[in-house]
Amino acid sequence: MKILLTGSAGLIGWKVAESLLKSGHEVVGVDNLNNYYDPKLKLYRIETLKKYPNFKFYKLDLENREALEIIFQEYSFDAVINEAARAGVRYSIENPFVYYSTNILGTLNLLELMKKYGVNKLILASTSSLYAGQSIPFKEGLSVNTPISPYAASKRSAEVTAYTYHYLYGISVIILRYFTVYGPAGRPDMAVFNFIYKTFKGLPIEVYGDGTQKRDFTYVDDVAEATVRALKLKGYEIINVGNNKPRALKELINLIEEYTGKKARVIYKDFHKADMKETWADIEKARKFLNWTPKTSLEEGIKKTVEWFKENWNWIKDLKV
Repeated sequence: MKILLTGSAGLIGWKVAESLLKSGHEVVGVDNLNNYYDPKLKLYRIETLKKYPNFKFYKLDLENREALEIIFQEYSFDAVINEAARAGVRYSIENPFVYYSTNILGTLNLLELMKKYGVNKLILASTSSLYAGQSIPFKEGLSVNTPISPYAASKRSAEVTAYTYHYLYGISVIILRYFTVYGPAGRPDMAVFNFIYKTFKGLPIEVYGDGTQKRDFTYVDDVAEATVRALKLKGYEIINVGNNKPRALKELINLIEEYTGKKARVIYKDFHKADMKETWADIEKARKFLNWTPKTSLEEGIKKTVEWFKENWNWIKDLKV
């Protein structure tokens, strides 16, 4: 297949690209390489993909529809995988405008160009943040109309916009709601990368709450596998992609201490209003539709991530985190 993969310099986009390229697919990656976190990480990911002859990369912003259209004119895509998004719950409260312009307008630009150029399959990355206030484990059929952050609201808006294009124009839309994705070369604003980095540096870790809050930590390679499998589906579906095993932040910190061999310095702060107490994915639909179950335990995933830190510490230590 020939696939347009947006957000290809992000953590999930990078691993999805790698999986597709190893399977022989042609991938055209786009990313605006913004500085929400240190761009050195994004450049590292892209450089690892450039060794594949079936990979092309363009620095491009999804909000620039004219530039995006040139890509659609040049290539005849079989599918679009949209991993491009402004992520991060807390920062979305400080700067909601960029979340709405990227996550909604960017998705709309893709859908309009898909309609125009006859591309009939979209895989859309979404988020467990939509399930705030719902009963656990989270099932796809729950009402998700009470988002508690601009980030979540913008992702829900992208979902319903994609449904509209499915209804009107017959575009197959598979929405994947990811649960706390982590792994080597992860996002520095997320707990796993941030906590490991600061533990190696001897810097204090900030925990918002008492550490008993739980997350359904999901290893990025498992997420990439589910995403690639979703290319086989048609119609309109929403599918959770999670580890199905929520773990407390205190457990995460204990594992980081175990595998780094260092004691973490933890500062506890007030629980953030836009955070969730617990996330937990019901993944029966992923098992049924994708024939997928996660393979990587949190123990194994943290061990692999810490090993990556050790192997790359010569440049990681200078990142702005």
